[in-house]
Amino acid sequence: MQNENSKSNKIKNIKFKVMYDGSSYSGWQRVNNVKATKPSIQGVIEEGLSKILEEEITIISSGRTDAGVHAFGQVVNFKLNKDIDLTMLQFKMNELLPEDICIYEVEEVEKNFHSRYDAKKKTYEYFIDINERESVFNRKYAYPLGESLDIKLMEEGAKYLVGTHDFKAFCTDRKDGKSTVRTIYNIKIEKINERFGANEVKIQITGNGFLYNMVRIIVGTLIEVGLLKRNPENIKETLEKKERINAGITIGSQGLFLKNVEY
Repeated sequence: MQNENSKSNKIKNIKFKVMYDGSSYSGWQRVNNVKATKPSIQGVIEEGLSKILEEEITIISSGRTDAGVHAFGQVVNFKLNKDIDLTMLQFKMNELLPEDICIYEVEEVEKNFHSRYDAKKKTYEYFIDINERESVFNRKYAYPLGESLDIKLMEEGAKYLVGTHDFKAFCTDRKDGKSTVRTIYNIKIEKINERFGANEVKIQITGNGFLYNMVRIIVGTLIEVGLLKRNPENIKETLEKKERINAGITIGSQGLFLKNVEY
């Protein structure tokens, strides 16, 4: 019993933040026993950690991101059975990882910390290129809409989404019977030109959690409002009907970024 307690006391829970460009990956999640044409971000990080630490490492993330989705602040934690200088671990990992993945803010946390279950808020940002001709520098990081948007109408529509609602209409149909109720705390829509001088619209959404494709469907619906293809009030009706067919398109993944996770 003493040996088991001693072993348990040596286990460390390591947390770090990850920034990545998701363009070249199948998504965040490692899928076992499936031959993928592209690697997963989780798989690449786990492979690097396992090599450096000389033991098999499994990491837990705050949530999955789809193929082509990027992150400024993905949060990860994993258990470690040995002593190691965390600054050196961070240095070695970033030296080993490809240039489109970077680890930062490494720290040891309480043993019961869980990057997914302990998350209180998540913020996503979506970038829409509204230039008539798409910027070559933004092609992997913004959706090439090529049309102007009525931001005031989009803001009116977004107001119906703020609060606690059943977002069944705004997610890819789930058949597991789990709840589709989520809370959105804030939606901010603004026109920017700070990235490569391109005219863009940025939609920032903060919530307590998001369903599969929920952000991309919300953005797709708001774009339809901004293009005058649906009225702002239609979003309220869509929420009430709870049917995916009534919401907008699932917009492309390349403009989506996981901004940060709050605990």
